[in-house]
Amino acid sequence: MGVVTPFPLAPGQGRPGQIGFDRPELMRILDLYGRMVAAGHWRDYAIDLGRDAAVFAAFRRAAERPEYRIEKRPALRNRQGMWALVNEAGAVLRRGHELGPVLAPVERRLMKLVEG
Repeated sequence: MGVVTPFPLAPGQGRPGQIGFDRPELMRILDLYGRMVAAGHWRDYAIDLGRDAAVFAAFRRAAERPEYRIEKRPALRNRQGMWALVNEAGAVLRRGHELGPVLAPVERRLMKLVEG
C-alpha cells in the first residue's frame, strides 16, 4: 500500500491551522439562514474560517455590517463556551457550550417575523 502523509499542523502547535464548522453545525446554521431568507429578512451571508475562530455572518443587505455573527471559538470551550451570538454593534448577545441555545434569540425573532 501507499504511504499516508498527514496534513501539516501550524508551526509549533498541536492544533489545525484553521477552525471550521462540522457538518451538523453548518446544517443547523444554514437551516436557520434559509428560514430567515424565506421570511424576507436576510439576503446574504459570509463564512470566515480563521486560525482562532469560524464565523458565519448574516446580512440584511450585502453592503452593510452583518446583523448577526455566529462564532465558534474552540479555545473558549472550557470557559464560557465556544459558541457566541454577536449583534451588529459587536456586543455578545449569547454565549454557550451548545449551538442550539445560542441560536435561540434568532429563532424567537424568526417566530415574530413569521407571525407578524
